[in-house]
Amino acid sequence: MRCGILAFLHESNTFVSAKTTWADFASDVLACGEAVRERFTSSPHEIGGFFAGLEQERITAVPVMAARALPNGVIEAGTFERLLGMMIDELERALPLDAVLVAPHGATVSEQALDADGYWLSQIRRRLGPQVPIIGTIDPHANLSQQMVDACDALIAYRTNPHIDQRERGEEAARLLGRTLRGEIRPTMAAAFPPLAIRIDCQATDEPPCRDWFQLAEEIRRAPGVLSASIVLGFPYADVPEMGTSTMVVTDNDGKLAQQYADQLALAIWNDRSQLLGPSLDVEHAIDRALAAEPPVCLLDMGDNVGGGSPADSTWLAAALHRRRVARSLVVLHDPTAATAAKAAGVGSRLMLEVGGKSGPLSGSPLAAEFVVRGLYDGTFSEAQPTHGGFTTFDQGLTAVLTTDSDLTAIVTSRRMVPFSLGQLTSCGIDPAAYRVLVAKGVNAPIAAYIKVCRTFIRVDTPGVTAADMTQLSYQHRRRPMFPFEPEGNWLASNPTACAR
Repeated sequence: MRCGILAFLHESNTFVSAKTTWADFASDVLACGEAVRERFTSSPHEIGGFFAGLEQERITAVPVMAARALPNGVIEAGTFERLLGMMIDELERALPLDAVLVAPHGATVSEQALDADGYWLSQIRRRLGPQVPIIGTIDPHANLSQQMVDACDALIAYRTNPHIDQRERGEEAARLLGRTLRGEIRPTMAAAFPPLAIRIDCQATDEPPCRDWFQLAEEIRRAPGVLSASIVLGFPYADVPEMGTSTMVVTDNDGKLAQQYADQLALAIWNDRSQLLGPSLDVEHAIDRALAAEPPVCLLDMGDNVGGGSPADSTWLAAALHRRRVARSLVVLHDPTAATAAKAAGVGSRLMLEVGGKSGPLSGSPLAAEFVVRGLYDGTFSEAQPTHGGFTTFDQGLTAVLTTDSDLTAIVTSRRMVPFSLGQLTSCGIDPAAYRVLVAKGVNAPIAAYIKVCRTFIRVDTPGVTAADMTQLSYQHRRRPMFPFEPEGNWLASNPTACAR
């Protein structure tokens, strides 16, 4: 048996003005054939799980293509067409195949296809026909569509946020595929789409309310006839009709049972929606709380969530820490101009710089101060442990470590970088445990890395294209009514299947 492996992963923030280009994929992951195996076999990514699981099932893995880019704005039309063309060409070369394992992100948007994942999965289904099993994984930050569901025999979402179980889910998908090819099961999938969006700071799977929902999903997975049950939390920064939360259940050839369980899981989430309106902390109150807590404290900069596509140069927290002279504080800012100026000045130099705050008013004003250049680095580092996203190698480009007389340390990078590894700091000679306050530009994802040193995590509702309060954003394509935008909606009245139970 021969099983193809296809991956197309991008989280597209439609509120970001910059487009995602071919160069963005080429600088991260753009691999075909055996290059996919070389890149991912030993990684904590789901593709690594695909290879391991297929080997256990004694199915020949046929790597076809893998493309991934750092979260950013929508994919420009020409880039999407070129990537899709490459995918189809590589698939044609790999045929014949008995099955395919796929890894869509689920929140990919292109200029010409708002449901980009549903579009490319449908193209693969059209080429393979209805008899070839297509099974895959999906990020729980997906905006699931019926088109995605219809194109696949089964999809399995990661169960953790931060995402530290990707390889396990890849292995699970491969095992499910093996049982399908042997004729032991016939995966049948159903989904439920309550009119609800979950704000990003309520999406940590080991915190309430998510914790209870994921426990229920585990109970459903153990029920007779059930092969998989998933909660798809959704990605609120993609203005598409599919934006929102959903559930998926896969059974052994029982569509009615799959729909009943998907509805049950969706209803549990819908009934807890009042828990999704918690208060948020602004910058000043967050710093007050940090100063009262046992250090090190991690301030999670939600409005500049790089893993959600933000520009990584927001200065709201950096400026406040500098102004309030919070000793032993640290922030990472994307600013290639400042990094280049620091390199030109040299280590040990003092210079006036305006750092960060250059992507637009939502990022705040540049932090103007006199800085001392403490170090210059090439910005490459690696991560051996599963943290978030399945990344193992990182490159943030030329990086400068700068300090101010207020004892603020700014790590200034020439490429945007997600805060998924402490290697981002230690590779620059920084000991994170020596700091009182560290700013991580994320919401839940950085916790998997920073929990090794930080005793307290405080989420800060800063302005930005990833602001926690979704009602601040201007949507054109979302469903209506939808919670929390229209809080008085009644999903039960319009869902006979759910009501009947």
